[in-house]
Formats: sequence, C-alpha cells, structure tokens
Amino acid sequence: MKLQRKNRLRATALGALAVSGALVLTACGSDDNSGSTGDGGKTSAASNIKCDDAKGKLLASGSSAQKLAMDLWVKNYMAGCSGIEVNYKSSSSGEGIVAFNQGTVGFAGTDSALKPEEVAESKKMCKGGQGINLPMVGGPVAIGYNLEGVDSLTLDAPTLAKIFDNKIKKWNDPAIAKLNSGTKLPDKDIQAFHRSEDSGTTQNLGKYLGAAAPNEWKYEAEKKWPAPGGQSASNSSGVAAQVKQVDGAIGYFELSYATSQSISTVDIDTGGAAPVKATSENASKAIAAAKIKGTGKDLALELDYATKAEGAYPLVLVTYEVVCDKGNKPETLSTVKSFLNYTAGDEGQKLLSEAGYAPIPAEINAKVRETIASLS
Repeated sequence: MKLQRKNRLRATALGALAVSGALVLTACGSDDNSGSTGDGGKTSAASNIKCDDAKGKLLASGSSAQKLAMDLWVKNYMAGCSGIEVNYKSSSSGEGIVAFNQGTVGFAGTDSALKPEEVAESKKMCKGGQGINLPMVGGPVAIGYNLEGVDSLTLDAPTLAKIFDNKIKKWNDPAIAKLNSGTKLPDKDIQAFHRSEDSGTTQNLGKYLGAAAPNEWKYEAEKKWPAPGGQSASNSSGVAAQVKQVDGAIGYFELSYATSQSISTVDIDTGGAAPVKATSENASKAIAAAKIKGTGKDLALELDYATKAEGAYPLVLVTYEVVCDKGNKPETLSTVKSFLNYTAGDEGQKLLSEAGYAPIPAEINAKVRETIASLS
C-alpha cells in the first residue's frame, strides 16, 4: 500500500489526472500492476482502447526512462481491457535487451537502438525474424542540480563535459561563472552523479557530449559510464533522488523525474540566440528533425545532438519498444500488438506531454503504427 500511495502521488504531481476523468490514471508501480475493469475485451467506452484478441499476461522490461509513461499506459490499458495483466519491470535498457533476447519478455524498452550484435542475437528468439526498434517515447534528458541559493543555471556542452569528467570540481569555477553572469556561485564542491548500471540514458548523454563538445569529451558513447570519478546511483530514479538530497549535486535523468520531484534543471547554451530550457516542447523541436536510419521494418532514428536550432533542446533521447518483426510468441502476440497500438495511438501519445515527455513526431509515429499492425 505504501508503494501504491507513493506512486499515486507521483502521478498526481505529473498532472496526469487532468487528462480525463474517464481515464484511470493512478500510476501504480510497474512491478505491481493488478486488477482491471472494462467491457470484456472489445473497445473500452471509457478510453477507446481496442483490446482486440488480447488475453492473459504480458511481461515486459527495460528502460527506466519511460517508467512514468509506462505506469500510466499500463494502468489505463488494464482498466480498458478486462482480464489482461501487463507488467513492465523498470530496470535498464541493457537488462531489457538481455531479457528480450532470452525470450522472457514480450517486448523490451531501450533508450538506444539495438546494436548489430544484439540484432544477431535476437534472431535466435525471433523465429524467422529479428528484433526491431519502434520509437515510442521522446523527451529531454534533464541536467538536474541542487545548489542552495541558485535558482537558475546555464551550462554549455564543453562545461558539462568537464564537470562529468571530473575536471571542473567547484561550482564557482570560472567556466561556470562566465555562463552565469550576475549569479553568485558558491565555493562548493560539485557532486556529480551518474548511472551505476548499463543505461541508454548514459549513452544518449555521451552522444550529446561527443557531438557538441568533441574536444572535451573523448569517450565512446556506450551504455556503461566511461569517465573517472563521480558517484553512481541505480536507475534514473536513484540519480534523481541523490540530486534531490545532496546540496552541490548534479546529475542526468529524464525530465519527468525532475518534474515529479521539483528538481531544478540546467538551461543549455547551444550557441543559439538564447539558452534552451529542458521542456517537452523544446525536445520535440529537436526530435522532429530526426531521420529514420533503420532498414526494413526497423525504425531506429538518427538524432542531431549538436543542433543549434532556435529553441531546440539538444540533449534528447528516444525510447524504443523492441519486438520481433516476425516470430513473436503466439501466446503474447495479440496482446503486444493491442498494447503497443494503444501507446502509439493518439490517446497514448497525448499522455506523454502531460507527463514531461515528448510525443513521437506524427510522420514517424504513422510508420510505427503501420509496423505494429504487421507484426507476426
């Protein structure tokens, strides 16, 4: 009950209940989804969710970046489709891909598209097919900070790179002061936090720093944290919790975590006319310029992390749901298609903006829906 109350409060903080009184938006933890109401499996009058031939229990796991969105989606879907249980375990992108390739989940969530070797591994489980990436959730990776007396903070990619590489160690460092003229910065140690486990969020931060500050960030963009120093915490929720508690802290996590915990976020100086705030709208401007780089039914995207477009927040990620294009398990295929049809639909995507995420651009989302319909 304590877990449920905590997550209900989180969902309320996100403003999710404002969507519609007809929707059941109380977000129970992703590992504790039970109970449902509905009309017996066709179309829910309350939310227009098409349950189709969905049945039984669907297990999924992976990215913690999409946890708050997935909590809402799962609860709504189960409320609209009687007798169906969907359980999404929020862990990490790396763990989700492993679980998918081991055949223990119906789909996985990952903040980085499958690598060639992961696709090759997926062919053992996807009989006659392979794992593909379906972009489902977009959003800014916020740089959250906790610095007493400092309510507004601007940083650029080179400065962020040096902070996370343990080369800028004080909050009143000249590089930070130069970007924050008129702000009194304390002579205080910087406490930089990063993810302890393999994380797609970490990889997206690395891609941004590598593209926008190549001279300062020399590491390959991988899921494992590459730089020395700093402190680690588990999952986005863990990093956010540390930043919330520790004066002088800085870390990275999805905007939804900053929103739900009232954590201050950094404005990023991209070299444009003005620093850009971490908002869903500004992230959408960056994601809208993404191009599909996947082939066949794979819809992996290429993002421009070095964008200087006005109002475009460059540090973004896209969370993919990984499924088999062919060879999905017969016992869960109908439920996977029904559930993902809901999340990719107008109703599911509408929830994202209100929960601190960014919807997938319409042109790309249309291809996602088409691909979902073709899964076999």
